[in-house]
Amino acid sequence: MSVREGRLTRVSGLLYEVHGLPMTIGDRATINLGGDKALEAECIGFNGGTTFLMPVDPIEGISPGAPVYPLGTPYFEGSGFKVQSTAAALPLGEGLLGRIVDGFGRPIDGKGVDAQGISGVPTRRVNPLHRAPIHEPLDSGIRAINGALTVGRGQRVGIFAGSGVGKSVMLGMLARNCVADVMVIGLVGERGREVREFCVDTLGDQAMHRSIVVAAPADASPLARVRGAYYATDVATWFRDQGKHVVLILDSLTRFAMAQREIGLSLGEAPVSRGYTPSVFAKMPELVERVGNGAREDASITAFYTILLEGDDVHDPVADTARGILDGHVFLSRELADSGHYPAIDIEKSISRVMPKVTSKDHQAAARKFKMLYSRYMRGRELLSMGAYVPGGDPELDMAVRMWPQIQRYLQQDAEDSHSMESSLGELMKIAAAVGGPTQPAAPAAAKPAGR
Repeated sequence: MSVREGRLTRVSGLLYEVHGLPMTIGDRATINLGGDKALEAECIGFNGGTTFLMPVDPIEGISPGAPVYPLGTPYFEGSGFKVQSTAAALPLGEGLLGRIVDGFGRPIDGKGVDAQGISGVPTRRVNPLHRAPIHEPLDSGIRAINGALTVGRGQRVGIFAGSGVGKSVMLGMLARNCVADVMVIGLVGERGREVREFCVDTLGDQAMHRSIVVAAPADASPLARVRGAYYATDVATWFRDQGKHVVLILDSLTRFAMAQREIGLSLGEAPVSRGYTPSVFAKMPELVERVGNGAREDASITAFYTILLEGDDVHDPVADTARGILDGHVFLSRELADSGHYPAIDIEKSISRVMPKVTSKDHQAAARKFKMLYSRYMRGRELLSMGAYVPGGDPELDMAVRMWPQIQRYLQQDAEDSHSMESSLGELMKIAAAVGGPTQPAAPAAAKPAGR
């Protein structure tokens, strides 16, 4: 019996070089460590007769010349043949709801694998001419977003924040309160401690029953972190293809880029911008463009991606790329967070590019008036704090000062609170009416009923 076999010739960091075993990119292999020990790896590239592998899970005990076999291939050891198979992954289907899996779909919640689940292939690419237009708003449960930065079903939104400004708390609010049929949450490259906290404390039993959590924490291999982002996206697209309204939360897109950078550097790619390789800026649009609306009018994926601003640098290359490929961004301000203003949304720097398509003219006018008052107060607050401003000198600033307590109350919200689209719009209209804006609340565009 002929067995395909290669030999491990070099290990450089997380890159394993194998001779004598040509493989296709994305295929899996097993590295025999002797006895019952084996290491699963994936082909990420090749150069002539050399195949480059990267381990799925970290492990020690690698020795030079170790035999390498394609995963699932019988190989001879001792007195007979053995077959090394991968850990079973959960099939795509309704059985994923309420489950916690790793980046390869393997359950980590101790509930085992349900082999009776539905298996399917998600849509990887959607013809841009076949995408259904964004035409209805998403109720996020966060008043500032519903009123001033309205998100549409099928929109891709970036949440830009430095460390420690309330990003995780805001994600929890979105996960609990968004009106959607299914929530898919990808925790990619973040602290392992936060996985349990997010699932147990933040989501709780009420939200967990409609959620799927994909966890690839910081101690996972770069390959597992990249695959975690792709797997969460695949799960979301599968449910969208079944006619569901899905909300995808990926925390974070920056960690995905960092993992791809590690893979690119291992393969010898030249860094082009702050250490990031060209493949990073090719993979980010590939990941993001999988989500959004598909061909069905009654289904959607609304995605929220967090982008970590290292050193609060808004010109970070990952942040710049994300702003160009997303349909809007919510900027969280450290200054607001330090002052106790939560969620720390800076509505001056934030924008929703599809808001004009999913809101009425009156709603848009009220939001513009609201942002104008906020911006005018922020520009004049130094004069106010120094006592250098004389009331009556600037009517717009006078109005902003008078309305500032109401503006602050509108933008702030406790983490446990939820505000519907209707109540958010009604309060916004009241503020606008007080300064001469629209007086009648305009009903938001009709949305498909969905459970919280």
